[in-house]
Amino acid sequence: MTILILLLLGFVVGTLVTAMGGGGAAIYLGILTAFFHLTPHSAAATSLVTAFLPLLIGAYAYYRQGSIQFNIGSKMLAIVLPAVIIGSLIAPSIPELIYRVIIAGILILLGIQILYRNYKPNAPKKFHNRRWFLMVAFGIISGLMVGIGGLSGGGPIVASLLLMGLDTLQATATSSYVLVGMTFVGMLFHISTGAVDWSAGLNLMIGAMIGAFCSPILLGRLNPVRLNAVMRPTMGIALVIMGGLSLIS
Repeated sequence: MTILILLLLGFVVGTLVTAMGGGGAAIYLGILTAFFHLTPHSAAATSLVTAFLPLLIGAYAYYRQGSIQFNIGSKMLAIVLPAVIIGSLIAPSIPELIYRVIIAGILILLGIQILYRNYKPNAPKKFHNRRWFLMVAFGIISGLMVGIGGLSGGGPIVASLLLMGLDTLQATATSSYVLVGMTFVGMLFHISTGAVDWSAGLNLMIGAMIGAFCSPILLGRLNPVRLNAVMRPTMGIALVIMGGLSLIS
């Protein structure tokens, strides 16, 4: 029964986050901590394994469209990968209580960010003249999110790429390229610690891969604008709730 639930959850999340251009690691992390009670370190490691192949599928689709800006994406990778490595190395030494607070805080803040961006879509882009500084700062934050939290880190990456002048499609596509590299490196480091719960991770990943393949069919049948309008606030609220549950579980 647990396997069926994991496959179904992976399918739903994989379908929806791929349709919206995300990686879904935050959702996987919330599911693993709040409902399956994995330790924070194990959940972080397992969420990266779960998210990697669906991210790769999405990045390949953007590559075939010719939407990825490899020049800027490679510069971003050079910024974020050291932060991923540092975060992955220090993650096993973080006490479980502190780790739980970090994970819960990240999930809640991400949920609030999604809700804010959903209701304030045209918020002004401040500090435009300092965009390179912000690119570095967001890159480091994103890398630490991947290394420590087991998240795909897409939010800060997309934000920084938009500040660099890319349009929404280019930013999303280039972010997918960066996220694949970040997730792969973080995944390798976390696998080496033996923290991955393979039974949970593989079942979620299989479901998510099926969902990623089905996502274009979903987009062909549904209005993506309306889908985003419903699913973004829903995911934001879900992240806040799962963050709270993971803190008290």
